[in-house]
Amino acid sequence: MLIKRVLTNNAVITIGDDGKDKIVCGKGIAFKKRSGDEIDPSLINQVFILQNDSNVIKFEQLLKDVPIEYIRLAYDIAEMAKMEFAKSFHDSMIVTLSDHLYTAIQRCKEGLLIKNALLWDIKNFYEIEYEIGLRAVELIKDKMKIDFPEDEAGFIALHIVNAQLDKNSMENIFKVTKLIQEITTIVKYHFHIEFDTGSAYYYRFITHLKFFSLRLFNHDQYDENDETELLDMVIEKYTTAYDCAKKIKDFLIHKYDYHLKDDELLYLTIHIHRIVTKMNAKGGDGK
Repeated sequence: MLIKRVLTNNAVITIGDDGKDKIVCGKGIAFKKRSGDEIDPSLINQVFILQNDSNVIKFEQLLKDVPIEYIRLAYDIAEMAKMEFAKSFHDSMIVTLSDHLYTAIQRCKEGLLIKNALLWDIKNFYEIEYEIGLRAVELIKDKMKIDFPEDEAGFIALHIVNAQLDKNSMENIFKVTKLIQEITTIVKYHFHIEFDTGSAYYYRFITHLKFFSLRLFNHDQYDENDETELLDMVIEKYTTAYDCAKKIKDFLIHKYDYHLKDDELLYLTIHIHRIVTKMNAKGGDGK
């Protein structure tokens, strides 16, 4: 395996058999080496396969600022998520998560702990991602001898959420989580219920709200169809759910200057009716 470019004494770029760049890491792997030299295979302990040139540049910058063990830690967490969701995650997750872990661990060593104001919402809206976050905290404790607070499991969960959604930033994910919290609060107070956060209906409702919120913050235009007749039927059949949906519509206008379209109002009403009906059937009113 030939070196394409030396990044640090412990990391180099090579070209794989598939023609894609790889970052190959190992202690002293590039010591006194230059482009075109062979790599000692016995020194390799980590290989990152990158999808595009921009990520190579990001990794190169990351390696200048963040020790390799933090990148390896982020990679291990990404592998946890990959196994859980049966899908690959973008290289950008490794970059952003490595940087976060390095900064958070340094803060923790200095006794500076940041509270996660959205922790309760993260637990309830992103249950699987949060469970991975908890496992990641245990991994960090084992590898780095750092006792991370529960708040950090929530921050890691948001990185995993962000990695599953294209075109988004962590700032948008925070906004999405807050908006989901606001909408679910309106529904809870309207019907005087508490949600069964472990139910499939709750998961579907939160998923609908997640993608709706992303469209709102990404300013994506919703492809509206003429569902006027169907909406009229839903209004007549699901009156109380529609009243709640109208409250949400008014809230979105006043706080976010977003005007809910008829199709969005239709699907929101149906989702509200479904989850409230299921909660009432289980005796789930929160009075």
